[in-house]
Amino acid sequence: MDWLNSHQISGISISFDELLMYRNFTHLLSNKPNSKVKHQMSGQYLAKTKGRGMEFDEARHYQPGDDVRTIDWRVTARTGKTHTKIFREEKDRPVFVFCDLLPSMRFGSQLLFKSVQACHLSALIAWAAKKRGDKIGGLILSEQDLYEVKPRSSQQAVLHWLTALKNNNNALPMQQNISVNEVDKQTQEQKFIEACAHLRRVAHPGSLVYIISDLQHLTNDALQHLYQLQKHCEVVACWINDPIEQTLPKAMSGLMPVTNGNQTKVVNNTAQLTDYKLKAQQHFLTKKNTLKDHNIKWLSISAGQPLSEQL
Repeated sequence: MDWLNSHQISGISISFDELLMYRNFTHLLSNKPNSKVKHQMSGQYLAKTKGRGMEFDEARHYQPGDDVRTIDWRVTARTGKTHTKIFREEKDRPVFVFCDLLPSMRFGSQLLFKSVQACHLSALIAWAAKKRGDKIGGLILSEQDLYEVKPRSSQQAVLHWLTALKNNNNALPMQQNISVNEVDKQTQEQKFIEACAHLRRVAHPGSLVYIISDLQHLTNDALQHLYQLQKHCEVVACWINDPIEQTLPKAMSGLMPVTNGNQTKVVNNTAQLTDYKLKAQQHFLTKKNTLKDHNIKWLSISAGQPLSEQL
C-alpha cells in the first residue's frame, strides 16, 4: 500500500504518469540482442555477416573480385602485400510488444491487476527501446479489439504506445463475471490464436518480440505461430502471474471456499493447500519448458510486487 500511495497508483486502472515513471527504470531491462540479427536493413546493430557497411571489422589479403575501393593502402604499404578492408554490416532491430488484456488478466489478489502489471512492463520495454534508439511498436489484445501500433523510433512513438496502453486498459470492464463457460473460453483462445498469427505478419525479421500475458489462452495452434515467429525474431514470453495462482493463502478459520465460477470446493486442511501448490507449480513448469523447447525465452513477472523490485 505504501508503494501504491507513494506513486498514486490504484492497481486497477492506469494513469499516464505511472507509465511515464518507467523512464527512470530503463537500466533494469537490457534490450541488447542475444542472437544474431537476421534481417537486411541498415542500422545500429552489428550483424554476423560481413560486407560493405559503416563499421570496420578487419583487414585481410586482397582476393580476386574484391572492390579496389576498399584496399587498405596503409597496411599494404607496411606489409608489402595488398590488403582490403572488411566491414561489419549494421542492422536495425525493432522492438515489438504483444500485450494481452483478455479478461483473465483482469485479476489481482495483492498489489496490481495482472493487466496493470502487463502495461507497466510494456511501458518499461518501450522506454528501454527509446533509450537505445530502437523502433517501438506492438499489439494490444482485448476482448473487444486487436489494436496495432506501427514501430517508430521517436519519443512521440513511445507516448503513442503509452496512450494506447492506458486507453485500452481503462476501457476494460471494472468487474468481470468469474463464470467462464466453454464457449467463452474457446472464443478467447481463438482471439489469442488470431493475434499470434497477426503478430507473425507484422513483426519484421530481426525484431525483438515480447509476449506479455498470463498465457492462459496459449494453445498448440498459438504456440505454432510463435514457433514460426522465433525463426526470424528473438521472442521472449513474459508470464504475468498472481501470487494466489501459485499458492492459496491460509484461511483464518481453516476453511476456504474456492470456486472456478461453476463449481465450489472448500479447502480445509494443509494437505489440500500443498496439493494445490504442487499442481500449480507443475502446470506452469510444463508451460515454461514447452516454450523453451520451442526456442522462446521465459521471464516470470508477479503482479504482487513492483517491477523495480523484481528486475
